Amino acid sequence: MNYEGILLGAGAFLCIGIFHPLVIKAEYYFGVRSWWAFLVVGLAATVGSLLASNMYVSIFLGIFAFSSFWGIGEVFKQRERVRKGWFPKNPKREGDYER
Repeated sequence: MNYEGILLGAGAFLCIGIFHPLVIKAEYYFGVRSWWAFLVVGLAATVGSLLASNMYVSIFLGIFAFSSFWGIGEVFKQRERVRKGWFPKNPKREGDYER
């Protein structure tokens, strides 16, 4: 039996599960200016994926990197969801939600 596919699928599921609340919290506390943090993490994971000697670690880091890159766009979409009232606004940053 091959468990590698299941393990990598679980790793992808874990990455998505981690980044979903991270995007929400990052937008709440830091606004869309948090996009650069997702970029830096994604680039670091990309480099790690390229340098990893273990194939499974490399694949997981690649999944992690692209989940982070996905988070960049989601931070901006999250701001729109907050503007629509689907998520709470940070009262300390009320001005960020005005168009």
